[in-house]
Amino acid sequence: MEKIRFHNDILPLKDKIFRLALRITLRREVAEDITQETLVRVWERRGEWDTIENMEVYCLTIGRRLAIDHLRQRQQQTEREGEITDYHLSAASTDRMADEVLDQKQRVAQVMELIEQLPEMQRTIIELRDIEGLKYDEIAQVTGLNETQVKVYLHRARKKIRESL
Repeated sequence: MEKIRFHNDILPLKDKIFRLALRITLRREVAEDITQETLVRVWERRGEWDTIENMEVYCLTIGRRLAIDHLRQRQQQTEREGEITDYHLSAASTDRMADEVLDQKQRVAQVMELIEQLPEMQRTIIELRDIEGLKYDEIAQVTGLNETQVKVYLHRARKKIRESL
């Protein structure tokens, strides 16, 4: 087996990791942080590199999990902030403040609606297949699904996109 080198084998994957994280989080700065964190974690596990069959799948799996963890944390934070905002809104005395909060909530709702058009798994699979060019078995390894499930998710995502257009 050929020796894996960070500079030659792992660092070139940073763009794929970034695009996957961006597709999941929809925020450039967050995707950059996730990419960096992924590379750090891979480096910290360099003692395990010889046991890894496919370094690309390994790196993308770590990046995907970090991006999903970020979404979960952000959702929890948004829910907590929503509770605080609702409390302040009821206590607010000016119409201007209430209008600003309402506008902000409407913008958040629009963004959430756009995100909900394609579920996270469908977004991830489309990213890995159509943009990154991974094979079905590689996508299955990254997502933890079997190949048939990957094909079904991909078909449904493409169909939903076609219908929306």
